[in-house]
Amino acid sequence: MSHRSLKKSNEYFKRALKSMPLGVSSNFRYWGEERTLYIKRAKGPRIWDIDDNEYIDYRLGYGPAILGYADDRVDAAAREGMEVGGVFALATELEAVVAERIQKMVPSAELVRYSNSGTEAVMAALRLARGYTGKDSYILVEGGYHGLHDATLWQAAVDKMRPGDTVPPLEPYGEGVPKIVKQLIHCVPLNDANFLEDVLRKNADQIGAFLIEPIMGNCCGIPAQADYVKAARELCDRHGVMMIIDEVKTGFRVARGGVQELMDVKADLCTFAKALANGYPISVVAGREEIMRKIGNGVVHGGTYTAHSVSIAAANKTLEILDETDALETIETYGKNLQAGFAKILDARGIAHNFVGHASMGGLFFAENAPTNYRDWVKHDSTLYEALALHLHDLGILCEQDCREPWFIAESHDDACLKETIEKFEIALDATLKQLGRS
Repeated sequence: MSHRSLKKSNEYFKRALKSMPLGVSSNFRYWGEERTLYIKRAKGPRIWDIDDNEYIDYRLGYGPAILGYADDRVDAAAREGMEVGGVFALATELEAVVAERIQKMVPSAELVRYSNSGTEAVMAALRLARGYTGKDSYILVEGGYHGLHDATLWQAAVDKMRPGDTVPPLEPYGEGVPKIVKQLIHCVPLNDANFLEDVLRKNADQIGAFLIEPIMGNCCGIPAQADYVKAARELCDRHGVMMIIDEVKTGFRVARGGVQELMDVKADLCTFAKALANGYPISVVAGREEIMRKIGNGVVHGGTYTAHSVSIAAANKTLEILDETDALETIETYGKNLQAGFAKILDARGIAHNFVGHASMGGLFFAENAPTNYRDWVKHDSTLYEALALHLHDLGILCEQDCREPWFIAESHDDACLKETIEKFEIALDATLKQLGRS
């Protein structure tokens, strides 16, 4: 079993801790005092930390690097964007060009507005839904994740449900989230149309939006069933509720038209971010023209850095590649081959497992049956996955150590990556089973 040296990273962590909380710029980048990584460079599907450890990366920054890091085509376009000059508090020509591409790829995107992050896009979509309907409450799906803002930083505490409970307690993810916000939220389990119908029947006069990730990007990639999504669409129409489909992770990744194309559904409003510009910061809220026209006609939306000349140029090139080449087919094929390689190893050891979601961002779930909602995920034992992930890191295969996060695939993942990953997965698995006394 290979053991990395993280001496420089550990030393740098101590330095960074003196000037930054947890020594990093996002809570999710903190992996503990002895395992937090600091990256020196990246290219294609590989990254190198400041200790010069090399990794095949299946996190991809939680999905943005859909083509691979430092893609020559996208970076060349971004450099052209630098020549434009940055931000002006005025528009540039490429904004409409990229919007037209998005309209072509996503039929529900009748009009488009830009933001800087997935969080901002979801905030804008919720505000727009409220402005259009005049109703402040909204529905969240248990286990869904929609960014770091007070409106959605709530979790269904399924583990605290008591016998006979039908609804788990709703708790904020952390301190500082105003408790009064809870009054606006209705929470429903995924793939239970009857539950959703009951909530809408009782509360539709207050509910302006139903917010859903049809593939749950922060819950093992658990997918909504197509019938459920269609039922939700009909229920929203019946009760005058805006269906917001959050495609921050699935957009332009699982299909050219995103999860809406896969499930043959059209959102009232939808959000995109991660794969939009291969890692450059930009996001989108889009939707029905009638709703989107409320922007500037009652609903406020804006931002100093929206559609930055570098990011919009990167988005223009990234979407051109995803739309006009076989990049997405390459990504999906690799994902399927990777899962097949893992399955062969796991089957040989009699380990029950399932792959959920989509091959381009699939979750690995160690249980007899695949989860259909967050309640299933909470009940399963994640011990094997979490121990396995750490062994994989030591061998240079970087996946998220929390099994809620899918394995993301880039176009640049190649046959050499596939062979190395499968070989090291077997080594890591055997080491994990020995560690846990299961071999």
